[in-house]
Amino acid sequence: MSAQILSGTAVAKVVKAQVASDIEALKADGIQVGLATLLVGDDPASHIYVGYKHRDAEAVGMNSFDVQLPADATQADVFAAIDELNARDDVTGMIVQLPLPDGLDGEAAVERVLPTKDADGLHPFNLGRVILGRPGPLPATPSGVMTILDYYDIEIAGKTAVIVGRSFLVGKPMGLLLGAKGVDATVIQAHSRTPDLAAVCASADILITAIGRPGMVDASFVKPGAVVIDVGTTRTEDGLRGDVVFDEVVEVAGAITPVPGGVGPMTRASLLTNTIGLAKAQR
Repeated sequence: MSAQILSGTAVAKVVKAQVASDIEALKADGIQVGLATLLVGDDPASHIYVGYKHRDAEAVGMNSFDVQLPADATQADVFAAIDELNARDDVTGMIVQLPLPDGLDGEAAVERVLPTKDADGLHPFNLGRVILGRPGPLPATPSGVMTILDYYDIEIAGKTAVIVGRSFLVGKPMGLLLGAKGVDATVIQAHSRTPDLAAVCASADILITAIGRPGMVDASFVKPGAVVIDVGTTRTEDGLRGDVVFDEVVEVAGAITPVPGGVGPMTRASLLTNTIGLAKAQR
C-alpha cells in the first residue's frame, strides 16, 4: 500500500492565505510589510529560489525588494548592503541567500542582519531563543516541516524522530523543535558519520533527511509505516531530487513528502510568516 503524500504545496496555499489576510489587516492600520533578499553572485539555483520568494511575497500583497551583488563582491560590500537594508523602514524582514560565493563568510553575513529583521530565523540571537523556548522567528525550513506535520495531524509526542543532518540551517534547529517541551519527540541527531546509519534511520517513527545526497535513503532505511520528510533537495540534470528514493520508500512509509512539492514550498511560506511576525513585533 502506497504512503500518504504530504503535499507542502497544499499546506503552503493555506498558510499564504492567512498571511494575505494578516497583511490586509496591517495595511488597514497603516503598516506596510516588506521582504528583502540579498543575492550575491550568479548561481543559477540561487536565482531561481530568490525568484520564487519574490513571487510568493507579491502574491500575498507583501512589498518585495531584490538586492543583488556581483560574484566578485567583497565581504565589506556584503556587509554594506545588509547595513543599508537594516536601516530601511520599509524592510521588515530580510534574507541573505546562502550559500555565498567562495571566499565570503555566509555565517558572518547572517549575523550582520538585525535579529529583528531576520526572516530566515537563523541569527544566533534568534536560534538562542529557540533553545530557550522563547517566541521569535523560527528557522524557516524546520518551521515549515513542523507546519506540515501539524496540518496532516501527524502524532509527534512519544515518537522517535531521527534527523539525518546537523547543519545550522536545518538539522540542529529541527532537533530543537521536535524535542521541545510540549512537542515531546525523542530525537536522534544522525549524520554522514553515524555508524550503521541505515539501521539508525530504520528505528525512526519520523525520519527527516537533510543531507543533500540524492537517492541516499532507500527502503532499507525506513521502518514500515514511518513518516518520511525529505528536506535534502538537490538540483541535478534530471531536475530536483531529494535524499530519498521516492519510488521505493513510498511503498514502505506511512506518509512521505515529495520532491519537488514537499518541504520547499513550506520553507518559503515560513519566510512570509516570519516577516509578518517581525512586522508586528517592530510596531
